[in-house]
Amino acid sequence: MEIVRVGTTAPRIALKDQDGNLVNLAALQGKRVLLSFHPLAWTDVCRLQMQALEARATEFTRLSAVPLGISVDPVPCKKAWAEAIGIEKTRLLSDFWPHGRAAAALGLFREKQGFSERAGVIFDEKGIVRFVKVYPLKELPDLDEQIEVLQDLALKDLALKKT
Repeated sequence: MEIVRVGTTAPRIALKDQDGNLVNLAALQGKRVLLSFHPLAWTDVCRLQMQALEARATEFTRLSAVPLGISVDPVPCKKAWAEAIGIEKTRLLSDFWPHGRAAAALGLFREKQGFSERAGVIFDEKGIVRFVKVYPLKELPDLDEQIEVLQDLALKDLALKKT
């Protein structure tokens, strides 16, 4: 499957977070959303990726954006991992079953390995894809770049409201 393209509508994605609460992407319309895909919990780069989201929680709130970490790990694993690495505000979603379906819907599932790419996907407040980037598996995503996209979307939204 090919990677989702900028300008397309978000697929239907509903996954449980580390606390077992269902997070439905459609219910987040009206906010900007960053899906931060990471291959597997309990790995160093994935830990740093999720801790970076957590460290910038205030910035995401200011931008009316919701960061969501996603991997194929099951909910109990996500819960234990979140507690172990100090994640309190960021929701970590489980794409465990059907295995990798959300990642596959966006063309980000690595079938051979059984996990997602390391990637960032940003949706605007209407659920339209505005940014997609796949990063090397061993490389920490550029969160500054992703936040800049969210800032640009916020500024465009503000400009539209003024007209």
